[in-house]
Amino acid sequence: MNFPFFVAKRYFFSKQSKSIINIITWTSVLGLAVSTAAMVIVLSAFNGIEKMVSNLYTDFDPSLTIESTQSKTFNQTFVAIDKIKALPDVANYTRVIEETALIRHENKWVNATLYGVDTTFLSMSNMKKHLLQGALPKKFEENSGMIGAEILNRLDGVIFTANPEQVTIYAASRDAKISMQANPFNTKRIALSGSINFNREVNREAIIIPLETATDLLDYKDDITRYGIQLKPGADLEGVKAAIQHIVGKQFKVKTNFEKNALIFKTSKIEKIIVFCILIFIFILAAFNMVASLTMLFIEKKKNLKTMMAFGLYQQSIFSIFFLQGCMICFFGVFFGIFLGYGVVAIQYFGEVLTIPDSGGEIFPVGVKLMDIGLILLVTLVSGVVSAWIPVRILVNRFLKAND
Repeated sequence: MNFPFFVAKRYFFSKQSKSIINIITWTSVLGLAVSTAAMVIVLSAFNGIEKMVSNLYTDFDPSLTIESTQSKTFNQTFVAIDKIKALPDVANYTRVIEETALIRHENKWVNATLYGVDTTFLSMSNMKKHLLQGALPKKFEENSGMIGAEILNRLDGVIFTANPEQVTIYAASRDAKISMQANPFNTKRIALSGSINFNREVNREAIIIPLETATDLLDYKDDITRYGIQLKPGADLEGVKAAIQHIVGKQFKVKTNFEKNALIFKTSKIEKIIVFCILIFIFILAAFNMVASLTMLFIEKKKNLKTMMAFGLYQQSIFSIFFLQGCMICFFGVFFGIFLGYGVVAIQYFGEVLTIPDSGGEIFPVGVKLMDIGLILLVTLVSGVVSAWIPVRILVNRFLKAND
């Protein structure tokens, strides 16, 4: 067995002559373990939140959208949708009309975002999962619709399956002329079949109606706002995007659902990075306890070192003994912290202990990524090894100068 490692192991596992050194050593291990566990738990929580946010936004927004680069709307025949649907990774598509509108229910008025969609949108958006009240229609009937939960509350409306709630939609007529006598609004009476819960924006603004009803209400004829494309599971998002872009040409812009909601996803990633950097700083502070432990151990073992030097112990061997002692403190702390952290994550994942406040009992999400485990190991072990190397090098140099 390597002599410096043998001595370092004896120093680490055997009881010290002064119990305070042993206490400080294991306090260092505990500090590193708690800091590492905090990294694991926080990153896992961010992974869960990121996945939850992704589901909330990517369910409502299809995998890819096709929009005109020159105007808000375009004639739907300008896009070779048959060629796009024939691509191997394309599962389905929907035409979308999006426009601002006013909604009235009795004496209540609210602003809303009107979405006219094909019936395929109901399955593409996993609507059944996000339905709060009412029933999910197999096919969108004319003059029917679904509404965001918050906007329904603002209208003081309630969904009754047997007797659907009625609302009136007011939308600006595309062909209206400005005059004192002319009515600039078209109106439609819509029967609400259900209320939906996707994300904050959809809940407080959206009303979804059949494409044909929206076309008639807005005088859009063959025009739409965009195409929504759903891909098959495991499809190459960027590859399909490039293929569709080649089909539609420069007059249209193809966006992924992540690009469409870029601000939301970028904000989430930035928050994760900032919190992780703060936790790294806390880990480095915890590593300073190891400096105190190594210093006190070195002072206590000075007499032993002089004896071993008399028997031919080299300078590098002295350094190795205490450096390996520091590495043991670091490794035990880090690996115990990872075990503790992922133990807590497993309890939350399988036991569903914590819920999101004001969410009606929804479980707080957690998620594990192999990349996070590698990142945590890299950061903690490198920081710990450096924190051990610097004080030991200084202590050994001072000891040798004092004994020259």
